[in-house]
Amino acid sequence: MRYLSGYQPHIVNQIQSLVDSNKLAEHFLQRYPKIHEIRTDKALYEMTIAIKNAHMRQSDPLAKVVFDEKINLSHHALGLHSYVNRRQGHKVKAKNEIRISSRLKHTPFELLQMVVVHELAHLREKEHNKAFYQLCTFMLADYHQLEFDMRVWLVAEEVGQSPY
Repeated sequence: MRYLSGYQPHIVNQIQSLVDSNKLAEHFLQRYPKIHEIRTDKALYEMTIAIKNAHMRQSDPLAKVVFDEKINLSHHALGLHSYVNRRQGHKVKAKNEIRISSRLKHTPFELLQMVVVHELAHLREKEHNKAFYQLCTFMLADYHQLEFDMRVWLVAEEVGQSPY
């Protein structure tokens, strides 16, 4: 239950009781009955750009958005944003890149969208502060619920009760 540390004990106990009764996957399938169809880097890029254009037109452009096999929970992340400096002659250009864990290819659309919104918010706010979370909820109104659901999915994965 390490993914739920910081949540109130009664909430953690509810999830623990679902784990103990082997009903966490069933509970999750009731909320999110199917997985998304985004499987390619191109489709992920298009989805990300659509969100960015709808909510963050003035922010820096994205050079790359890809699924990455190497990202796993040892990074303590499901997505990474980076600023890569590229040298072209005497010019140095900074490129923004977003990498999303390939594990998210087989999750509900809402959870993938939450991670993409999280990484997009880092284009403007580098730290996880109040302004960062305000931007996340501006782009995705139920961001906090989806973040919690992502943590519940991670618990389900950890205990072998993943529904997907």
